[in-house]
Amino acid sequence: MSPTEKSNIDLYVANRVKELRKEKKISQLKLATEINVSHSFIGQIEDPNHRAKYNIMHINKLAQVFKCSPKDFLPEKAL
Repeated sequence: MSPTEKSNIDLYVANRVKELRKEKKISQLKLATEINVSHSFIGQIEDPNHRAKYNIMHINKLAQVFKCSPKDFLPEKAL
């Protein structure tokens, strides 16, 4: 895997966050504001061809925003 590719777990987390964001009707801009990142960063994460990805601190903030556990962004089993 090259440094510009996302791993399966990175893609899973990004897709899970996007899914929840759309379910809750939260825009990329609103989510970015809530977790204190730029609007373009969220777009880059949701783009599978861009290397940006969430880190543990982001996942914790996302759990606060979505009122869930950080575990809710991870798969049941290893990928």
